[in-house]
Amino acid sequence: MTRAIDRRSPLPLYYQLKQILLSELRERELRPGDRLPGDHELCRAYDVSRTVVRQALAELDTEGVIERVKGRGTFVAHHKTSERLVQSLTGLYEDVAARGSHLRSDVRRLEVAPADGEIAARLQLRPGEPVIVITRLRFIDEEPWVLVTTYVPYALAPGLVRENLRHQSLYALLEGKYGVALRHGERSVEAAVASPALADDLGIGVGDPVLVLRSLVYGNGGPVEMFVAYHRGDRSRFDVTLNRGSSPAAGRQPTMNMTA
Repeated sequence: MTRAIDRRSPLPLYYQLKQILLSELRERELRPGDRLPGDHELCRAYDVSRTVVRQALAELDTEGVIERVKGRGTFVAHHKTSERLVQSLTGLYEDVAARGSHLRSDVRRLEVAPADGEIAARLQLRPGEPVIVITRLRFIDEEPWVLVTTYVPYALAPGLVRENLRHQSLYALLEGKYGVALRHGERSVEAAVASPALADDLGIGVGDPVLVLRSLVYGNGGPVEMFVAYHRGDRSRFDVTLNRGSSPAAGRQPTMNMTA
């Protein structure tokens, strides 16, 4: 039975509609990707204007409860995976395992190659020195999530090129088997759009949003690993803890630091 809007209530109509829709989503146990009624259907069902419907749906969209796809309709949103990768020195394997999900990797490339100028500079190598290049399409619970290319100086872990990385943590392998210390790192996130090839790998549309995570990890004697990872924008978010520094009243500018 459809709940009714209480027109005597001091609560705004859009807010009441939003709460009704949230309750129905829970009670009907709808799954991510399930289609919801359109604007006109909701107007008729609850006897409200399209402005009220749009405002209620806009808030649900902003809060990540629903997804509105132009030309297709309104759907229950897929849950975005919260990742701490940008503020702590963990790998995706550890991050996913901590949530009880399953990660596997389709290893597209695992070979030794000469470092070009940019890679050499980042890893503090001479151009042409060998690095191990690893490209993996990584799946979380069998859904494509991220395409990542990693570079490790060959001298640090020469046997890495023969490892099976389908279900292993690269960081655990570097630390446990090859004795490579991982001390601290630098990471950045930027927005981009999916190229045709990337869209095909990640199962998204050409031009869809992706989050690009770039990382450089240091050990005791300098850089030991760098990667560039392309995360699906519709499935990922990065959580960051911010700390406020000294007060401006003390004569210093406020700072916000990401923990490493």
